[in-house]
Amino acid sequence: MTQEEQRPADASGTYRIGGDLPVNRLGYGAMQLTGAGVWGPPGDPGEAVRVLRRAVELGVNFIDTADSYGPFVSEQLIHRALHPYPADLAIATKGGFTRPGPDRWEPLGRPEYLRQQAELSLRHLGVERIDLYQLHRIDPKVPLADQIGELRRLQEEGKIRHIGLSEVTVPQIDEARAIADIVSVQNLYNLADRGAEDVLDYAERENLGFIPWFPMATGRLAREGGPLDTLAKTHGASPSQLALAWLLRRSPVVLPIPGTSRVSHLEENVRAAQVTLDDAAYRELGDTPLEP
Repeated sequence: MTQEEQRPADASGTYRIGGDLPVNRLGYGAMQLTGAGVWGPPGDPGEAVRVLRRAVELGVNFIDTADSYGPFVSEQLIHRALHPYPADLAIATKGGFTRPGPDRWEPLGRPEYLRQQAELSLRHLGVERIDLYQLHRIDPKVPLADQIGELRRLQEEGKIRHIGLSEVTVPQIDEARAIADIVSVQNLYNLADRGAEDVLDYAERENLGFIPWFPMATGRLAREGGPLDTLAKTHGASPSQLALAWLLRRSPVVLPIPGTSRVSHLEENVRAAQVTLDDAAYRELGDTPLEP
């Protein structure tokens, strides 16, 4: 088996987060490693560990998680599966949500809470510095300067390498960048939902990493006889693989993080890095009318 066959994620290309943290562009999102409702441990912790280890074997060296996934379950599984970490592995986590229960998410951006959660993430991941720490949501009840200011202080203390944002608008990114160096944005974006197009365009202009969450959503685009279904057959790929391939081609700053709790699904997702869309296929998918 060739190196390319062993490590398909290498085919996705490289992006340097913050200019100094190189990662393969096709990463892994660890939210689905938890129980139902993103709450508690998974039904099969052993499979979760196997997924993480297999991801690294396939060349994935960018893993995205959050303190609120579980809470903390995802971070602890990453530590169990991969610590001591490979030298080239970058782990991103997030803080800024409380979890009252399954499927419940409440923003909390008080500086003392963000500091507490960052310290806990350091402990649960077993690292001295978090590669990329993202504000999971802006808390509208707390001045943004206080939220980003606390992350900047953690950065100055050497506990955070880079700072990112999640689910933000262009004006909010500008406001945050006036307070600290912001290197990435994580917004909902996929082939069927491109509501964050302006944010992606901004990220590309400013060379900020753009991490689309829920990247494989295809909606009615994958219906029988639809553009994804037709192109998938001609490319010998699944609709989800084409959706990921389209994201990788959309911009060199895009870092898709498809998530799964099964090794077989992981292997299918990562092979999307080896799917090449020609100009016509890329345009056909991009020009397809979006769902209302």
